[in-house]
Amino acid sequence: MSAPWLSIIGLGEDGRDGLSTAAKAALEQAELVVGGARHLVLAEPLRGRTLAWPSPIEGAFDEIFAMRGHSVVILASGDPMFYGIGSVLAARLEQEKLTPSEMQVWPQSSSMSLAAARLGWALQDCAVVSLHGRALEKIIPHLQPGRRILALSWDAATPLALATLLRARAMANTRMSILERLGGAHERITHTNALDHDLSGIDALNIVALEVRLDDSARSIPLSPGLPDDWFEHDGQITKRDSRAMTLGALSPLHGELLWDIGAGSGSVGIEWMLRGESLGTIAIEKSAKRAATIKTNALALGVPDLQIVQGAAPDALLGLRRPDAVFIGGGATIAGVFEAAWAALKPNGRMVINAVTLETQAQLTALFKTYGGRLTQLNFAEADAVGGFHGWRASMPVVMWRVVKPRTASPHNGGEEAA
Repeated sequence: MSAPWLSIIGLGEDGRDGLSTAAKAALEQAELVVGGARHLVLAEPLRGRTLAWPSPIEGAFDEIFAMRGHSVVILASGDPMFYGIGSVLAARLEQEKLTPSEMQVWPQSSSMSLAAARLGWALQDCAVVSLHGRALEKIIPHLQPGRRILALSWDAATPLALATLLRARAMANTRMSILERLGGAHERITHTNALDHDLSGIDALNIVALEVRLDDSARSIPLSPGLPDDWFEHDGQITKRDSRAMTLGALSPLHGELLWDIGAGSGSVGIEWMLRGESLGTIAIEKSAKRAATIKTNALALGVPDLQIVQGAAPDALLGLRRPDAVFIGGGATIAGVFEAAWAALKPNGRMVINAVTLETQAQLTALFKTYGGRLTQLNFAEADAVGGFHGWRASMPVVMWRVVKPRTASPHNGGEEAA
């Protein structure tokens, strides 16, 4: 079966009146119409049986796919393929081993497109962020000076929550525009700034547009790796700034990849890995409960709330985790047992980086280098420091870094593709 039976129709605030002739025809022929309660009202009158989304919406999927071969319409807001149900159902089609041609989509202008049009902003130059069902802190990496941001709100409280966050980060002069119910008779746009506390009476369907302005004391997260050490809470267990920048370069993150940060300490490496791109993920493995709590605090403060924390000691704590594309092991402790488990789980062509400070761990890295190859590097850093009335170089402890790439083909050492 390849003829489309599943139609996904985007609705604007003008409801049925804004639909194309083809979309209206699909709606007329539908035997089942699924959507939120608001969407079902906007699309009236409806001939077919209706189903309001349950919570969670996945609860309706079995009923929808049981109708294969019959005409089914899914109603959505704006563009269903932009942070919408369309991409979710497309993934379910693939999971069910059905062909993409069984689904057809009629999008409307997305709320982001409408917002850019109302403000006269070039959409391609804006950062587009969805805070719907997501942590507010996800916006933090986008808070760059002069940046224009379009943020899809979760509810009516989001604008005030954003203003509070901006004030806390010394960005109170940021210009804010709250755009409500775009494209309909009840559309309203309010221009204000993060200092304005009167953000009451906002409709739940809103977008917040920001033009970021920083006060002198504001911290904007740079696009390069190597954040200052004092931007992280830590108890001394932290990969220092210069070593961390070198470590991120050696880990070489690529789109959509997952990092295991083993013995994460403050979480600095895993956090900076995720700051390189929104598609990147980190699982931080840390045996200390206090440090695990610190990792969570740092992840929220630096805008990567989705970082996953596993409290436990490796290698046992590695069991059952998603296979990584890259692994980092830091610190000066023994790596016996941990390396073998991580290497077995690492995907082919994955990168492993291990930093060693102690002579004992450095000796282990030398042995691994002889067996597995890779690149062994010594990092030496020194900073100018006061020496009486003069200045001199104060050296930090040298760090030995071992970087190795797991081969694509199996061998006695690399574990092979089915290592995990």
